[in-house]
Amino acid sequence: MTSQTHLLNGNDQPLKGIGLICLAVLLFASHDALSKFLSGIYPIVMVVWARYVVHTLLMLVVFVPRSGLSSVIRTKRPGLQLVRALCLIGTSLLFTTGLRYIPLAEATSVNFLAPLLVTALSVVVLGEQVTRQQWLAVLAGFVGVLIVVRPGGDLFTPAILLPLGSALCFGFYQLITRKLSDIDSPTTSNFLAGIFNSLIMSALLPFFWMRPDWLHALFMIGLGTCGMLGHLLLTQAFRHAAPAMLAPFSYGQILFAGVYGYLVFDHTPDAWALTGIAVICLSGLAVAWAQRKR
Repeated sequence: MTSQTHLLNGNDQPLKGIGLICLAVLLFASHDALSKFLSGIYPIVMVVWARYVVHTLLMLVVFVPRSGLSSVIRTKRPGLQLVRALCLIGTSLLFTTGLRYIPLAEATSVNFLAPLLVTALSVVVLGEQVTRQQWLAVLAGFVGVLIVVRPGGDLFTPAILLPLGSALCFGFYQLITRKLSDIDSPTTSNFLAGIFNSLIMSALLPFFWMRPDWLHALFMIGLGTCGMLGHLLLTQAFRHAAPAMLAPFSYGQILFAGVYGYLVFDHTPDAWALTGIAVICLSGLAVAWAQRKR
């Protein structure tokens, strides 16, 4: 009875949930802006390594003293956790590499195909049923990408395959996360992903190491901190409001990415890019709305 009352009270604060998710996506956009800046100076492997090592160390500090290390890392599906981590590191490597060649807002919008890909892949991976309206939304999302990278445009290069590949990896990551949600706690899943990816990137680091100056080292610490805090705030947001209610606000990350692109990298999306971004956002919202109705 107590847990049910707590759940109801937690879900009865939608404004708090909206505020938390807006702050979370601001942190994610800050993370991506730092990734774009640092990847223009340092090897991609080094940037991604810093992101996961800082993330993992922060989780050690925050969660291990409260729950104990054995409790945090205990999993019933270690193999599936490893595959999930590999999907996440694939997302990080592909997206960060794409940021070297593609403006921040456009790359972010293409990466937001992930929810649409989850809808399509859930039919094969999870055996779920997808309505005609959801399939139309998925198709519209890909049309939005075509508008952003229209043939003859500046983004119509092989580099656009990098954020597309990132979105695909992230789609599989979300599907595996959904399967693990009834098996392991979110803390365990996120901590194990951090450990696996820190170990993988640390093994590659000697081949790509460059000594950063003190300011860039602080940026790398900020990179991992933004990622860690963003995930924590996102988790808290879903404790206070339903996912369908919060879905529209998650697309604020594209807006924040556009602001960073303008202020830091002196880039403004053209009218075609803005149209394509709008189509991608509306497609994702349509899928969220259809899931809410179901």
